[in-house]
Amino acid sequence: MGLSTDSPEDESGIKRAAENITAIIEHEAKNGIPPHRIILGGFSQGGALSLYTALTCQHQLAGVVALSCWLPLHKSFPSASSGHKNLPILQCHGEMDPMIPLQFGDMTAKKLKYIVNPQLITFKTFPGLSHSSSPQEMAAVKEFIEKYLPRI
Repeated sequence: MGLSTDSPEDESGIKRAAENITAIIEHEAKNGIPPHRIILGGFSQGGALSLYTALTCQHQLAGVVALSCWLPLHKSFPSASSGHKNLPILQCHGEMDPMIPLQFGDMTAKKLKYIVNPQLITFKTFPGLSHSSSPQEMAAVKEFIEKYLPRI
């Protein structure tokens, strides 16, 4: 509902959106794509929703790509007690992002290290990058996908 650390969050809306994404995952699973072959990803609000959904759904996913975002409802995540300790996460953020300040990315990366195995968290920042993407960031995304979702 705002872009400051003390802004209220739309808890019911976030949970409802995560349920919608989880329903898509379950639909894909019924059609033969196992959840461990699915990577969620998004930019800004989409990245935030991807992180929240992957950390709260019952499925073990292949990973998350979270670009220029934050972890919604971060206070509701207990330290290292979720069933998603082995969830690979690529988090990227532009160092000059005026929309979602780098501080949000930093705080998210630190929180994620208490929720999942810290060795599976990759946090990359990009000097000069605003609230957008870059070829270097997309190269990091490609490398992450190839590593955690290899061709079969």
